[in-house]
Amino acid sequence: MNRTARLYALVEELRAAAPRPLTVARLAARFEVATRTVQRDLQALMAAGLPVRATTGRGGGWSIDPRTTLPPVRFTEQEAAALTIALAATDPGAPYAAATRTAAQKLTAVLSEPAAATARDLARRIVALPAPGSSGPSDARAAVERALADGTVLRLRYADAAGRQSERLVEPAGLLTAGGHWYLIAWCRTRRAGRGFRLDRIASADPTTEPARPHDLAALLRGSAAASARPPAALDVL
Repeated sequence: MNRTARLYALVEELRAAAPRPLTVARLAARFEVATRTVQRDLQALMAAGLPVRATTGRGGGWSIDPRTTLPPVRFTEQEAAALTIALAATDPGAPYAAATRTAAQKLTAVLSEPAAATARDLARRIVALPAPGSSGPSDARAAVERALADGTVLRLRYADAAGRQSERLVEPAGLLTAGGHWYLIAWCRTRRAGRGFRLDRIASADPTTEPARPHDLAALLRGSAAASARPPAALDVL
């Protein structure tokens, strides 16, 4: 078992036992590796932001909060290969691209050899032209992602098409993709109206702790060039 597959399996082992902690010695025996190896793996999971924690004393060990990770999902080999390719083909400048890459790595680590071979063959048949322009600062994209997930107000420093910069307080509503670019659709408090902010023109995005009011995405797009935008067909099942 390679390290990526072992890290994934470690998480599932901790999930299965949660909330009961497991000792390093037990985990080492389970995966037939040295206790030092398991210790390094657990530290790597913590560094990656997973809710893994250690408790000391009698009955202590390592555990994970099962509410913050997903239980095992059973894919067919064809589904797993298709998902791996779809995730790996995501534009590096797209929102949630970092999480997409790690998800693809986890899927690849647990694919059977036939499914992995199918994925590799499909990967060789997919090419892409980079989207025009830069993808914008990754920390700004990360702030946008967090604000959308947490429902909080963002403070943006933004440059329009003419290069004029301004600072805005915005209430994020959603994301729009068009013409090879991604846009944050939000209620702009400065303009008191819905506005679209191209992600690669956001110079900085500072999160706040202030809750944002809920806004209907379709209502903010109404009357704009993107009024006819619809969710991708792939999301219809969600």
